[in-house]
Amino acid sequence: MNRPTQGPFESPDPLDLALVQAIQDGLPLCPRPYAEIADHLQITEAEVIQRVQRLMERGDIRRLGVVVRHRELGYRANAMVVWDVPDDKVSELGRRLGALPCVNLCYRRPRRLPQWRYNLFCMIHGRSREEVLENLQRLIDEQQLGHIVHSVLFSTRRYKQRGAHYGKDSLPQARHCPATPQVRLLG
Repeated sequence: MNRPTQGPFESPDPLDLALVQAIQDGLPLCPRPYAEIADHLQITEAEVIQRVQRLMERGDIRRLGVVVRHRELGYRANAMVVWDVPDDKVSELGRRLGALPCVNLCYRRPRRLPQWRYNLFCMIHGRSREEVLENLQRLIDEQQLGHIVHSVLFSTRRYKQRGAHYGKDSLPQARHCPATPQVRLLG
């Protein structure tokens, strides 16, 4: 990816800022969300799409994604399973776990020795703790992971679940469809 020599938003284009403001709380839930945003910004739908693509290419927007509010969908339990995987095996195991349907999120982190020995993390959601533990046991059996030290950390409270937000108070607001936005910027 080619990045400009200037950092992102060092000399921000006011329309780019207004666009980020318009989409940071989520895309409008309507058949043509970019057209809705374009109408608000008084530009064309094609220009909105082109500007979003350019912002992504420059790295000003790292990704667009969906924030799933799993509790509202009936998934009341979720656990972060942390694994102490030999360093020469962690990438391969991470790819395998990340491909499993019961794993929602999987990533590698450095160990923080001597307090924290774990270097691979994966999130498993379920409608109950029992369902999560059953999925974990099935995962361990199918992937033959019984010999790898791990811990299961169940969430007890949701503090925050949204994408990144920037300069909300200083920029004009975009008009959104009345439904709750589901697609958000993940920064």
